[in-house]
Amino acid sequence: MLKLWGRINSSNVMKVLWALDELDLSYERVDVGGAFGGNKEATYLAKNPNGLVPTLEDGEHVLWESNSIVRYLSAKYGNPPFHRADPAERAVVEGWMDWTLTTANVPMTPLFWGYVRTPPEQRDPAALEEARKKAASAWTILDRHLAQTGAPYVCGADLTPADIALGPFVHRWFALPVERPSMPALEAWYERLKNRPGYAKWIAVPMS
Repeated sequence: MLKLWGRINSSNVMKVLWALDELDLSYERVDVGGAFGGNKEATYLAKNPNGLVPTLEDGEHVLWESNSIVRYLSAKYGNPPFHRADPAERAVVEGWMDWTLTTANVPMTPLFWGYVRTPPEQRDPAALEEARKKAASAWTILDRHLAQTGAPYVCGADLTPADIALGPFVHRWFALPVERPSMPALEAWYERLKNRPGYAKWIAVPMS
């Protein structure tokens, strides 16, 4: 059986949990990190030298980095159209997964930490506004892409790992108390994600 190490309020763990549900896979989960600790102990560091979550065990294979775990699950347990067998189509999916890390997540992380995990009296309004502007610019790129393709999901008619990677961060964008420019295509995609049981269970939840 698959074994997942990580706490459920981590966006990176959320991705993997959603992917596991979409692929209808059975697994065991162990709380690690944050308030649970354990991620700096030698036994955990032997699995994941970064001391971060998530970590996935699949038999003798031990994997870390959430997007890589989602790619692995897709390749090993997924079928088309979730897993794209064609290298060119798969590269498009993985390009959006990488875009999540290089572009969308960069301003979303300080926004989340500033509003959710920092007391109001300790917040830096100027830094939060700068992050908000950068986040709005990033989400505008995806909104424009969705509008141009007219597809229900990031890479076409069906859900792929690209949606999985982006899903936690678009939820934060719409849940945080920030000013958001109108992005009809992005909003429609977000509403579509919320109708998927795994997204509703693991991602579209109160932030903590």
